[in-house]
Amino acid sequence: MAKTALVVGASGIVGSATAKLLAAQGWTVHGLARRPGEQAGVQPVAADLLDRDATAAALRDLNPDAVFITTWLRQDSEAENIRVNSAMVRNLLDGLPKPTGPRHVALVTGLKHYLGPFEAYGKGALPQTPFREEQGRLDVENFYYAQEDEVFAAAARDGFSWSVHRPHTVIGLAVGNAMNMGTTLAAYASLCRETGRPFTFPGSAAQWAGLTDMTDAGQLAQHLLWAAETEAAHDEAFNVVNGDIFRWQWMWGRIAGWFGVEAAPFDGIVRPLEQQMADDAGVWRAIAEREGLAEADLTRLASPWHTDADLGRPIEVVTDMSKSRRLGFTAYQPTEDAFFSLFEQLRAGRLIP
Repeated sequence: MAKTALVVGASGIVGSATAKLLAAQGWTVHGLARRPGEQAGVQPVAADLLDRDATAAALRDLNPDAVFITTWLRQDSEAENIRVNSAMVRNLLDGLPKPTGPRHVALVTGLKHYLGPFEAYGKGALPQTPFREEQGRLDVENFYYAQEDEVFAAAARDGFSWSVHRPHTVIGLAVGNAMNMGTTLAAYASLCRETGRPFTFPGSAAQWAGLTDMTDAGQLAQHLLWAAETEAAHDEAFNVVNGDIFRWQWMWGRIAGWFGVEAAPFDGIVRPLEQQMADDAGVWRAIAEREGLAEADLTRLASPWHTDADLGRPIEVVTDMSKSRRLGFTAYQPTEDAFFSLFEQLRAGRLIP
């Protein structure tokens, strides 16, 4: 019999990639979102996870073998992030019928587990890099920790296994996503080509010259499925990245070359994309109208604040995956290829010119 999955946040970067992989592997896939779109092989489930009763009603007939939690809602403060995002996980797990057989729940968080929340991002006493899973929680409030605690409490109550997955910045296809570096850089490069502006690295010298890594959404989807199906990976937390490392001083030129724009020399000055792209909404709308693009609203494609947060960090960030490797996960994805594949998808979908 085909296994059944519930993908929470199925319209996002990670959720859509996960739903696509599961469907291709023969799973029966239910995709939960506030406003589900059409996805091949995915049965839509409409629910607002902040509405406890409505969530329970939407889930009452489901008995999934695996649940993949890939969603969150950005708030104005970390206290609100904790309140809102922990409630979403709690309402989801409380709303699902108690499992009648084995069930696995996978939670996607990220490297803010080690770096701290946006209010204290990359500040204070941080663990040594490369980040390793045995490095404990920071002594700071963090909504990732609150989400984990909700999963742990529900697992103890209902008897399911769990896994936590901590990607670095995720590269993947989604529109309207709050954290989307790949599409942000694609929109920015397209705007630079349109206006003749140089393609200027927005971040810090530490990020420009230091080593880093990233996580392709397809790589993360494979990791989620592997953990769900691998008993040795149950009740464990994992880092998950592509498997290569690079320096932005190399990658920036590669991205510029793909778009046929000039990469400006880096002079060490931080020039955030939020400032560089502040007046570009009208330019993008004009490009979209001229080229017949599918999305004329730049804010639906670009999330400069998030790209600035990642590229502006004052420390080198690399991630260790030895724990997964020892347990048998060997998938590898070159980050350059992940970017180029995304750009091709964006162009084919008429999301960039």
